Amino acid sequence: MLNLRFAKDYLLHRLKGKNRHGLHSPFVYRLVDEVIYDYKRKDIYNDIESIRAGLLSDNRVITVTDLGAGSLVNNNKQKKISEIAKNALKPPKLAQLLYRLVKDLQPRNMIELGTCLGTTSLYLENAASDAELYTLEGCPETAKVAAEVFKKANIKDIKQVTGNFDDTLPGVIDGLDQLDFVFVDGNHQKDATLKYFEWCLPKVHENTLLIFDDIYWSEGMKEAWEIIKAHPQVTVTVDLFWIGLVYFKKGQVKEDFLIRF
Repeated sequence: MLNLRFAKDYLLHRLKGKNRHGLHSPFVYRLVDEVIYDYKRKDIYNDIESIRAGLLSDNRVITVTDLGAGSLVNNNKQKKISEIAKNALKPPKLAQLLYRLVKDLQPRNMIELGTCLGTTSLYLENAASDAELYTLEGCPETAKVAAEVFKKANIKDIKQVTGNFDDTLPGVIDGLDQLDFVFVDGNHQKDATLKYFEWCLPKVHENTLLIFDDIYWSEGMKEAWEIIKAHPQVTVTVDLFWIGLVYFKKGQVKEDFLIRF
């Protein structure tokens, strides 16, 4: 039933979604034309994808701690790193889109909720190497593998924070004067997603970009996305089905865009 619902949502999005044509917002037209639809190959893609390939062939087994809402531990599972790489890492198309979005934005700071094995972190770091990147992960053993990945890529500036997001995210936000870029990719539950959104709001500004992953993951996530879109501080949202982009640009007409990607 879940797969049928998801497939229906995807089909409707493809039917209703627009491409660059017919967009009357200069800001969104440029974003779609120059960033989202920029499919030119970048050298850094090959470097990071070679690291992904190594993870896909890594048969070491680790204990995955899956944290849900609050401080409850849902389950502990023994999994191969290769299995996690296959099923949990952001696919290249999405990870490379995140790279382009950050490259275009050039934030001073970035927060990533959900490090997983660290390949998306590498894309973010390489897109804005002068920015502070805080990557938060709930599972200690997964975070250790990500640390290995960062070392292999010779990246030393990524700040890893391990623990339940409810415990770690407030401290990271408090330590920053403003939030430039936040990617929420973890704890795909309505209440948790809205809580993280609310925590970010006091420090967003004209050029802040919040990105929410898996906005069609469940009915709860769909509801959370609708609430986020309707928030009075939000002016522009871009729904790419797999992720949702949230902007706070003053003077911009409030509008929500469905874009095929």
